[in-house]
Amino acid sequence: MGRLVRTLAVSIALALTQGGTGHAADTIRLAVQKTGTFSWELAAIRDQGLDKAANLSLEVTELASTEPGKIAMRAGNADIMLSDWLWVSRERALGAKLTFYPYSSALGAVMVPAASPIRTLADLKGRKLGVAGGAIDKSWLLLQARLKQDGIDLKSDASIVYGAPPLLAAKALDGEMDASLNFWNFCAQLEAKGFRRLAGIEEILPRLGAKGPVAAVGYVFDEGWAASHRDVVARFIAMTRKAKELLTTSDAAWEKVAPLTGTSDPALLQAYRNRYRDGIPHRSIDDEEADARVLYRVLAEVGGRELVGPAPELDPGTFYHAPGGD
Repeated sequence: MGRLVRTLAVSIALALTQGGTGHAADTIRLAVQKTGTFSWELAAIRDQGLDKAANLSLEVTELASTEPGKIAMRAGNADIMLSDWLWVSRERALGAKLTFYPYSSALGAVMVPAASPIRTLADLKGRKLGVAGGAIDKSWLLLQARLKQDGIDLKSDASIVYGAPPLLAAKALDGEMDASLNFWNFCAQLEAKGFRRLAGIEEILPRLGAKGPVAAVGYVFDEGWAASHRDVVARFIAMTRKAKELLTTSDAAWEKVAPLTGTSDPALLQAYRNRYRDGIPHRSIDDEEADARVLYRVLAEVGGRELVGPAPELDPGTFYHAPGGD
């Protein structure tokens, strides 16, 4: 009798262990910039229980900037982070087999005061222009490439001031420059203060050969990890798509995310919401990759080896193609 009881106990324990293992959520380690828009998306995911519905456990490491995320990715301490396909392609050329899946096509813009006499990009000639992100920032290089088509070498034909995005936004508000090229969220801040968008970077891409909006920022992960976790990656992508759809269609969902933006200004919140929604990708991976390949050549020509490293062309494995489709 005692042997029967012990046998039943062992059988029940094994069944519970096996059942728990079968239903345990798969863990994904995320490296996330604390003040970035990925944190907005994650807040919506958790609020709506989309992670649980996808049977995923999201372990989030919050970072002050994107650079520590790159270090974590290289060291194998993170499974997914946000970065751009330019960096991914460069890393692949240097031996790191990372891959990219579109997250957002939101790009920066050239902003001017509402009453500014500057009406076209050509009017930037001879003006003082603030540029966020440094001398090899993608948006800055694309803007230079576009104006070179009109015979304007903006780097030498204008007075260029490089600086951190928040500092440039503050200086623009103080009237210390004629125009500024900044990241999209800081452009939204200026927009809420009455500044005018002279031109969004997305507006100049067709003149550089792109056929549609290009997702500059995406989820980045190791292709070896993705190959061994295909179902996990598929569920992650489906989950984030649901979150984006929710933040696009539901103002109530957006209102719950709003506190993470760091502002209570209704005009700025509306600008954030609209620009975030405008940046949600809707194109196929093939179309995204084709345009990225075209723009990579433009960037390589303007930015040179300092920007793209040893590879003059976008690495063929840069974009992640999910098994069975996009």
